[in-house]
Amino acid sequence: MDNDVNTHYLIREEKNLLQREEKENRIFELHLAAMTIGKSIQAFDHITLWVGNALQASSWFCLRFGFEPYAYRGLETGSREVVSHVVKQNKVIFVFQSPLLPDNQEYGEHLVRHGDGVKDVAFSVNNIEHIVEQAKAKGGKIVKDIWTETDEHGSVKMACVQTYGDTTHTLVERGDYAGLFLPNYHPHPLKNKDALLEKLPEVKLDFIDHIVGNMPDNEMENTTKWYENTLQFHRFWSVDDSVIHTQYSSLRSIVVSNEQETIKMPINEPASGSKKSQIQEYVDYYGSSGVQHIALNTSDILTSVTRLRERGTQFLEVPSAYYTDLRERLKHSKVQIVEDLSVIEKLHILIDYDDNGYLLQIFTKPVQDRPTLFFEIIQRRNHSGFGIGNFKALFEAIERDQAARGNL
Repeated sequence: MDNDVNTHYLIREEKNLLQREEKENRIFELHLAAMTIGKSIQAFDHITLWVGNALQASSWFCLRFGFEPYAYRGLETGSREVVSHVVKQNKVIFVFQSPLLPDNQEYGEHLVRHGDGVKDVAFSVNNIEHIVEQAKAKGGKIVKDIWTETDEHGSVKMACVQTYGDTTHTLVERGDYAGLFLPNYHPHPLKNKDALLEKLPEVKLDFIDHIVGNMPDNEMENTTKWYENTLQFHRFWSVDDSVIHTQYSSLRSIVVSNEQETIKMPINEPASGSKKSQIQEYVDYYGSSGVQHIALNTSDILTSVTRLRERGTQFLEVPSAYYTDLRERLKHSKVQIVEDLSVIEKLHILIDYDDNGYLLQIFTKPVQDRPTLFFEIIQRRNHSGFGIGNFKALFEAIERDQAARGNL
């Protein structure tokens, strides 16, 4: 009898030991996966915008912003429910998608609520299995688990996770895929065939510098923690409403980044003020958290902005007093601005600087009727900031437009 009891006890203890070892191994594996995830998320891959008419929207961006038709998926290629027009400029790829059928509830509800806007910010990754496993372990919502797309050029693994609002991140692991964009996309019918675009000057936008999300009040911190926990991003920079404010409104912002700092995602929320913040205006008209603006990097902002203006792109205006003050401040600074200040003023470009370098930036007006998505053009000269010295001037410029819309 005693032998039976001892045997049962030993068996039970052995099982408990095995369970503890399995648990410890599992914790170690998750910890190891978390350590590698930061390096596995490598760069911005592409941006997907859901719009009412993908053909017209993509054509507008080619005409105004200097993109070129690149890839296509639609009825002619076997896509029966959604059409995709892909445009490209150097490393920047935008995908414009629209529903083809009248009863597409997902697209229909999204477009009614949000209007045209960014649905997905895709990241280029490796070790997609580890990233998704970590996201699940941290309670992240997996919109679509790992799947594989294949065509004659190879295969691509993808997965989709939910971030703020209705926005998602598609994880794209291309491996050795040799196709144009993604499997089952064909060269765009107008690729290298648009006679009008060939006559227009090159804009020279190079890559996505950062992508900014706007949150309702008190959601910024939770969103930041989501990026830290789920994707192993880190806090790159932050600022509060004691720094960013005008007479009427203010904001708080935290920038999160991947380990290599090739992806930067500022996250904004409004702070209390006497009138409506531009962040709150965005949330009101978009209907939730969402992507407020996309910053596109150029190595020659004077040429880029000149050519964008020639193409009809509209930018926020900056009063001459800003440049009078700027010239006075630069007299007492170590930094030397290479570009012609008179041209900078003529183009309404903003400058922020420290003792090590400077950046030049300019912001478009919203690119749709709702005051939601807009774009930033930015050039960096040894400066990794986000134009904090310009926030007041930028806010005041936006507030002038808000007042014109009756929303201040």
